[in-house]
Amino acid sequence: MSLVGWIATIATMIAAMMTASNLGARVTGWGFVVFSLSSVCWTILGYTTGQVALVATNGFLMITNIVGIWRWLGQQTKYQDGGKSAELASERPNTPNLFTATSLIGMVVDDRSGSKLGRVVEALLECATGRINYIVVSDERYGGLEETLRAVPLQSVQICNARLALEIDDQVFRSLPALKNREWPAHAAIA
Repeated sequence: MSLVGWIATIATMIAAMMTASNLGARVTGWGFVVFSLSSVCWTILGYTTGQVALVATNGFLMITNIVGIWRWLGQQTKYQDGGKSAELASERPNTPNLFTATSLIGMVVDDRSGSKLGRVVEALLECATGRINYIVVSDERYGGLEETLRAVPLQSVQICNARLALEIDDQVFRSLPALKNREWPAHAAIA
């Protein structure tokens, strides 16, 4: 394989990991930049070897990558930066502390003693009040290959900067009913 082919292959693998890892708007946006580099290399390889389908596919993928760059490095980064600036501004005296709702998903969840239980995968809000009714916590095992989802009511949760602390211990958390796939309750069981 030519040098261009190797660059295309390696750039495609790196870009795929960057976009799939969900590490924030900037990493995802730069993943699309790397995908663009790979599309250019694949297009050169396709053109020099007479592979019209490879050229056409990567021409379309380049348009998709440009949309991804605009969305993630432009729009989403702007939203992420705006939310972070509000969080920082809320650290002043006499203002309520804020955090972005998007940062809730993936946030680490600890039990009462500070031991890690899992991470937040979803939050359910009440339509009438806009308050969080409950969060869904995943206690992943085996590198995420196995997980149990549990609904934790808001009154059992304390929000602490970049982590959530449950006001229950590990044993009580594990006694909460496991959520069935695609059949979540209207409210969480009281812990």
